[in-house]
Amino acid sequence: MLHGWTHPDFADVARGLRRILPKKGPGGAAVCVYHRGEKVADVWGGTRDDAGTPWEEDTVSVSFSTTKGVASTLLHIYADRGLIDYDAPVARYWPEFGDAGKDAITVRQLMCHEAGLYAIRDMVEHASEMLDWQQMVDRLAAAPPRHAPGAAHGYHGLTYGFLVGEVVRRVAGGKPFAELIENEIARPLGLDGLYCGVPADQMHRCAQLLSTLTDGPVEKRRASTEKNWDRACRWRERLKKVGIRYDPTETLAALVPRGMEELEFNSDAFRAASIPAANGMFTARSLARMYACLAQGGELDGVRLLSHDTLRKASEEQNRGAGRVIPISMRWRLGYHRAFAVRARVPSGFGHFGFGGSGGWADPQRQLAVALTVNSGVGTPFGDTRIARIGGFAARCADRR
Repeated sequence: MLHGWTHPDFADVARGLRRILPKKGPGGAAVCVYHRGEKVADVWGGTRDDAGTPWEEDTVSVSFSTTKGVASTLLHIYADRGLIDYDAPVARYWPEFGDAGKDAITVRQLMCHEAGLYAIRDMVEHASEMLDWQQMVDRLAAAPPRHAPGAAHGYHGLTYGFLVGEVVRRVAGGKPFAELIENEIARPLGLDGLYCGVPADQMHRCAQLLSTLTDGPVEKRRASTEKNWDRACRWRERLKKVGIRYDPTETLAALVPRGMEELEFNSDAFRAASIPAANGMFTARSLARMYACLAQGGELDGVRLLSHDTLRKASEEQNRGAGRVIPISMRWRLGYHRAFAVRARVPSGFGHFGFGGSGGWADPQRQLAVALTVNSGVGTPFGDTRIARIGGFAARCADRR
């Protein structure tokens, strides 16, 4: 059963949500769509936990890499004010970052994944270190890059948020990242749930993550990781023999730090931390409203986040081709990737999808914004077909309208 509301022109979006909700067992989701600055779909359904508690209007759900789009928008706000130059060395704002041969890496290269700092497995001893902001930025400042700046691109799956987040914190006087998200995006736009660090009094709104990351004993998950490493090593040799340069162990180095199996994704400690590449807790309504602002040229309901010029720079394609971590072309913008939609072309679309199926994106050409939050399933490190299917429904509805 679905709750919420849709404009008659976007009824297919609600039908699409109904199709992706689990048919058996627990799990829920929410979808929100804006068109021409107007909210045209705001629906949710399913359960927020394995006890069958209904998904509520204000439920927030961990959205993994979808968080990168929010973190990127925050940096663009400071760039718009003239406080950050995309082509300046990161070390201008974060002097310690210049160590280990990183003095020439620019903010632009951080944002389009060309900095070579994706291999978190080489930087931390245990995944729990990601809960400590200062420890992570210290590790990144000391880390050598995997390649020369701009020589390649590799998805910074878990390091991206600390990299761009620390640049923002340095120009914002060292304020906590969660506070900056609240002050610069959530409060101005009147958002009901856009957290990267959930406040203690909002923990009751969090959906339980239901996935292979949390299922079963730690030993079983660790054995699965070891099996994946062995498989990746075998495939690396096979691919090398046929002249394919992609190395699957690079993907695991970027996405699976040691001890990942022991990380408690449903704990208050994880939800309260700021991991801006991975642990944003959002309502679909908040994500969609943020992207609606970008789809409308940077302004929505009298609130301007970005100028037209900064938005143009932020959404401009930076590179193509398969990367070292993701072997397909994501067509990276500055912190966003291309928007994927089933049975619809979205050439001007940009946003970010996440592990587990969530995602949010803007399409300035259609003046369309789409967001999905979910708490069950896994998919790929950058989303799965659910957000692409919902986006396709929304785009086709907008075209008919």
